[in-house]
Amino acid sequence: MPYFYCMTTVNGVRPFPRTVATMATASSAPPPGPTAPAGAGTVVWSDRFLDYTWTPRHPMKPARLKLTMALARSLGLLDGVETLAPAECGESELLRIHTHDYIDAVRHAVQPPGEPVSPPYGLGSADNPVFPGMHEAASVIVGGTLAAAREIAEGRTLRAVSIGGGMHHAMPSYAAGFCIYNDAAVAISWLLDHGFDRIAYIDIDVHHGDGVQRAFYADPRVLTVSIHQHPATLWPNTGWPDEAGLGTAEGTAVNLALMPGTKDSPWLRGFHAVVPGAIAAFRPQIIISQCGADTHREDPLADLELTVDGQRAAMLAMRELADRYAEGRWLALGGGGYGLVRVVPRAWTHMLAAALGRDIDPATPIPDAWTELVRAAAPAVEPPATMGDGGDVAFRPWDGPGATVETGDARVDRALRAVDSAVLATRRASFSLLGLDPEDPRD
Repeated sequence: MPYFYCMTTVNGVRPFPRTVATMATASSAPPPGPTAPAGAGTVVWSDRFLDYTWTPRHPMKPARLKLTMALARSLGLLDGVETLAPAECGESELLRIHTHDYIDAVRHAVQPPGEPVSPPYGLGSADNPVFPGMHEAASVIVGGTLAAAREIAEGRTLRAVSIGGGMHHAMPSYAAGFCIYNDAAVAISWLLDHGFDRIAYIDIDVHHGDGVQRAFYADPRVLTVSIHQHPATLWPNTGWPDEAGLGTAEGTAVNLALMPGTKDSPWLRGFHAVVPGAIAAFRPQIIISQCGADTHREDPLADLELTVDGQRAAMLAMRELADRYAEGRWLALGGGGYGLVRVVPRAWTHMLAAALGRDIDPATPIPDAWTELVRAAAPAVEPPATMGDGGDVAFRPWDGPGATVETGDARVDRALRAVDSAVLATRRASFSLLGLDPEDPRD
């Protein structure tokens, strides 16, 4: 059986510290350029995203993208919306993040015999098997995220979404975790060269956003925030709280690691105890979100227990942060997610809706046309009935160390204590470097 990546190896305002204060005052104003109308949104899509196709046994299948767009269309979400078709990303843009030797290896890759654990450049393993047209397919994914970034940077839109993007594990010289080229990192690098110098990246995939963090770990212009399953329990085994940045970028990597079994309410408690404070302190000009849907309780490759309702709540929270702190500039990407029929299409349709300002109530029934499509394509899978799972997204805000309120339900109380412990570890590792009090819930 494949050794898929979840199992592979290894404001009372306070003054900023000097390093972060320099970052914060270098350019507090947004980059010059026209401003798109409030609520404007752009959907980047091409059927060429479906060419990113691994082996038949591989858990990442393009059907999840096709079913997402079909669901969005059946709901009328895309009525009147002209999607933007991307071109392949050129080599000069890939070289922002990846090495020439690696790009050349992807372009000429041939599947080695068997499924080697550590093949050259990571190409040919069970996680990253070679497939025909790999370079071209991955380049279109990057092109999609770059197209979204350009639309925002050049003022034609405030929000843009590319469900094909979010390949956050790819490293400069090797493929990892189903990711060939790191589209988010390439887009961030491009934005840094086109008028932006304060970019926040928020990653809510169940796996740590290791490739993007690594690309900007020593760059004080980029804040990376990752909320993920605890690295002691899940690949890539990184994203510990004390991974906080390097040199003048200390404090600009923020990692919240949550234990298996975490559900909507405690997950959202953790998110709101960490992310808004870090974003408010950093004052970004744009927020980029990786919205992997593998935090869902039905995902086969991980162990968090969110519902689509919780995932939707997180996306709306990130959009609100962009509206509050980045003048509405929000670039939303897909990512992981292996509940190909019941989970990803609903989660990412909510993401499309959030970017377009056409929010969908989770109680909305699934259209019959989409249900029939699913039954024909995947007769063994029971289609969902509504756009939500009936998840509980209400949460009590974090109220400081030692202040966890007991509910009387031992299981719930253990989960709350675990989340609060994770929150405090993250805040103590990063918040003081951002000029915030780690133990003050007002920060």
